[in-house]
Amino acid sequence: MRLVFAGTPEAALPSLEALVASRHEVVAVLTRPDAPAGRGRKLTPSPVAARAEELGLPVLKPDKPGDEDFVAELTRLAPDACPVVAYGAMLPPRVLEIPRLGWLNLHFSVLPRWRGAAPVQHAIMAGDQEIGTSCFSIVSKLDAGDVFRTSSMPTPDATAGELLASLAESGALQLLESLDALEAGETPTPQPDDGITLAPKVTVEDARIDWSASAPHIRNLVMGCSPDPGAWCEFEDERFKVYRARVVEDPEPGAPGRLRTTKRQVFVATGQSELELLEVQAAGKRRMQGIDWARNLPAGKVLA
Repeated sequence: MRLVFAGTPEAALPSLEALVASRHEVVAVLTRPDAPAGRGRKLTPSPVAARAEELGLPVLKPDKPGDEDFVAELTRLAPDACPVVAYGAMLPPRVLEIPRLGWLNLHFSVLPRWRGAAPVQHAIMAGDQEIGTSCFSIVSKLDAGDVFRTSSMPTPDATAGELLASLAESGALQLLESLDALEAGETPTPQPDDGITLAPKVTVEDARIDWSASAPHIRNLVMGCSPDPGAWCEFEDERFKVYRARVVEDPEPGAPGRLRTTKRQVFVATGQSELELLEVQAAGKRRMQGIDWARNLPAGKVLA
């Protein structure tokens, strides 16, 4: 089939690579426009744009996918189908109608749970015991199309970034299988009406730590927000981020936020038990092991 692939972040790269190596023909790549990045805020191509250019593929970067020039170019390309992985913008109805067999999306949850932009983050933050992927036909309603393939597995002890990278690799094969099913005329399965949850983008304010919450709740927030936007609190009136933590059972943890150190570990009291701080970042510092940050820390210090 003639394909136009749509994707933007690193999580879309395994699927792009798999499609290019397959029997299908990728005739162009659709991605979000270049965006400011780094300390200099220099305009930088998306990871998908950069890789597509290395592969010699035409790259389309409309400001909006409904722009007339893009609609005309997609019509000219005449794709049979358009596979999508984390493109990052809603597709208008007239664009959805252009490919002969429609648009097929790889989504990082078992639908209908966690429809939206940040399914992996929300799954970890909610303490879900299972995580997975779904391939479905895109319709105008958010992540509501009929499903060709799903897979699930127990949620590992991993950050959102680590889990997303793993799902991106396994999901690439699922996307290829779903494209074959689409081409063969297989009838996908409608999503159930119950069990729908939403996964909007996680904001910086969403990622703020409340040390009076339980240790498992805070651990899930930390792991779900790592690496971006990074769960945070305040230490000595400056922002302090926690990227990895572990629950430590303690029936009498002390006042929430109070730090406790040993020779090799640093702990913080919560509303229920303690957390061991495994990876942190103080203001103006690099990311480091929790104990490296806490070494020589005076007794009685508190995170707020």
